[in-house]
Amino acid sequence: MIALLFDIIGMTGTFLVVGAFFLLQLNKASPTGLVYNMMNLTGAILLLISLCYNFNLASFVIEIFWIAASLIGLYKYIKAKRTGNVETA
Repeated sequence: MIALLFDIIGMTGTFLVVGAFFLLQLNKASPTGLVYNMMNLTGAILLLISLCYNFNLASFVIEIFWIAASLIGLYKYIKAKRTGNVETA
């Protein structure tokens, strides 16, 4: 039962990360926008949580980098918003 919970958490994270990429490719999200970066951050965190049950070093490392990249994107978004140069997507 606990394995199923971690699988659901991981799959939700996967759908968020892949969904963000699809939105980007369909021009429905901006790579510098809030939606894209929040979907990636949330997805990576959920995948990291799922890795706590089924650990894989390579996946763990890539999710850490994915989280870092998303946080950089969110920082740049907030900085741009303060100066009035923010994209809405």
